[in-house]
Amino acid sequence: MRILIQCSCLTLLCLATLRPVSAQEVDNQSDMSSNVLEKFYSGLHFSGYGVVNYYHFDWETLPDKNDALDPERMNLYMYYPFTDRIQLKTEIEFEHGGTGTTMSFDPLEEFGEFEPEVEKGGEVVLEQMNILFQLNNHMAIRAGKFRVFMGNAAMQDEPNEYFTGYRSEVENTVLPLGWYETGIELNGIIPLSADFPRIEYKAYLMSGLDNSAFSSANWIRRGYQTRFEMINADAMAFASRFDLVLQKDHRIGIAAYAGNPSENRPKDDFNMPSWVTFGDIHYALTMPAFRLSAYGMMGHVQNSEALSEANRNLSNNLGVKRTPVGKAAAGAYIEAGYDVLHPLAQTEWQCFVFGRFDWYDTMFQTAGEVSDNPRYARTVYTAGINVLPIEEIALKAHYAYRTLGSGETENTFLIGLGFEF
Repeated sequence: MRILIQCSCLTLLCLATLRPVSAQEVDNQSDMSSNVLEKFYSGLHFSGYGVVNYYHFDWETLPDKNDALDPERMNLYMYYPFTDRIQLKTEIEFEHGGTGTTMSFDPLEEFGEFEPEVEKGGEVVLEQMNILFQLNNHMAIRAGKFRVFMGNAAMQDEPNEYFTGYRSEVENTVLPLGWYETGIELNGIIPLSADFPRIEYKAYLMSGLDNSAFSSANWIRRGYQTRFEMINADAMAFASRFDLVLQKDHRIGIAAYAGNPSENRPKDDFNMPSWVTFGDIHYALTMPAFRLSAYGMMGHVQNSEALSEANRNLSNNLGVKRTPVGKAAAGAYIEAGYDVLHPLAQTEWQCFVFGRFDWYDTMFQTAGEVSDNPRYARTVYTAGINVLPIEEIALKAHYAYRTLGSGETENTFLIGLGFEF
């Protein structure tokens, strides 16, 4: 009882020494919380875009190919500035209206087993998650997962920035499209005058490709590491880009990539170097009534014959093509469009009539006993229209006539809808 009385007295003494919180202090704390929330929401910025397409196919290569409706993608961006010089950027992409498919590798099985984990058709992907550190007015460092800016497709990514229902067929077939890697990016501006012209540059040290998925039809495109839960990082890659920006929407530039992806294979089953190198030259001009873009690339895979043999023996469960890999790939396109409503100054609508020529060959050169399959030399003639009732919405239609080196043809008619916000 004595101890209880002592504890009670001590408690009362402590309570007596506490100063009661005034209503003014409560209001001050509430104001501080409101200011923090106001600062957070005022800095937070969202944007995004989406694409939905309808395809009608008439292909000699696949006579029974079904027409298709595709909610191709919905991309959501979130930006948040921690300070004037430090910014967070994230991007989530919903592809084909579903959730994802991943694979895991169990090394404890006798030969190592690939285990697919299928949820539903489509994919939800965290495309970007990075922080930009602005060092000065001409240099910045970005760290995390970011977009790799090669060619024109990365710069012309939103649906009102390219004419066809899908992005550049050359870049879409030969290289990873919507290419994101994890690492460090150095970027900035070298001014040549007060405003324009100027040089914009980017340099990357980033996660590399996985050559177990290289193929005849798509060269290195499928080597983009998206099949597994984590990215193999035994072999990093290097890339750079330099653009001469003549005006705000007028640029010409070059880009280059180099990496040895052999060590990024899921299993240690190919120990020869297979350096992937490629370069491109790109051009883009955007005017109120006229747009012109052009692109050319060429690339090389080291020891492609030995790589083709190694890939031929891969497990079926890996889900790769296991087809021969070209020693070299090449491609180019040119595209132009004109707004036929531009002379009618009374309307805000735009109607671009466009044409595009693509040529690409994913087996431009082969090595040793790897045969050059003529089917993979492709020429495409595309024509169509883009109607923009407002700048943020594009209604699209195009017809593409593709001829293969084997003599077969593939005709595709597309109607699409794209928007941004």
